[in-house]
Amino acid sequence: MTLFVTSSPYIEGAPGAFLSNVNGFVDRIREVLPENPRALFICSDPDDHRGTCRFAAETCAAFAMEGMAFSSYHVLDRFNVKQAYHLICTSDLIILCGGHVPTQNTFFRKIRLRHLLRHFEGTVVGISAGSMNCADVVYVQPEEPGESVPEFTRFSPGLGLTGVNILPHYQKVKDNYLDGLRLFEDITYADSMGNTFFALPDNSYFYQNEEQLLLFGEAYLLRDGILKQICETDECIDIAELE
Repeated sequence: MTLFVTSSPYIEGAPGAFLSNVNGFVDRIREVLPENPRALFICSDPDDHRGTCRFAAETCAAFAMEGMAFSSYHVLDRFNVKQAYHLICTSDLIILCGGHVPTQNTFFRKIRLRHLLRHFEGTVVGISAGSMNCADVVYVQPEEPGESVPEFTRFSPGLGLTGVNILPHYQKVKDNYLDGLRLFEDITYADSMGNTFFALPDNSYFYQNEEQLLLFGEAYLLRDGILKQICETDECIDIAELE
């Protein structure tokens, strides 16, 4: 399996969905996909069929504009879960959509997606929440009102595709407040004690295959309450060398 753990691979502020080649994302994914791949979009909200279909259509067009037209694409949500195994087996590219992390995590566990992906040999692209849920143990960063309370479940079983925990859209959320608290300084820093998180602005991403785990673009490591920049735009580091 080839895995892309992204914050967002789209051009920010564009009038529609356009893939960004900042940090070489488009070039790199083009290298690993077969010609005219079969794509599967796995939802973040299993009840938002219309929203997932709209996102899938826009992303299909974005890939086509970069010379990677899909031969077919499907959406997997609550309405066709019985076809999940067949849809996965007949796909070359799986895109895990962005959205609300706990909602998506619950759906993934309900359909036993971790098990279904165990022998998948194609390419998986996580986007935002989809990337966060790729982890073995997912850090569920609070994001909605009421989620800052200690009772909110901060760690949940994930897909086990990677050991990386990302904090997406860092450039947008780093100064956010939630329930009167600073999202990072008052909440996430405390949760990082004994843990390692990677804060990624949009267009930064991890690339993982059977041999390596590489980080491309601006990124920050948060561990034990200390945040430091570890990579810059157009740079790449091997995570194996980071320890």
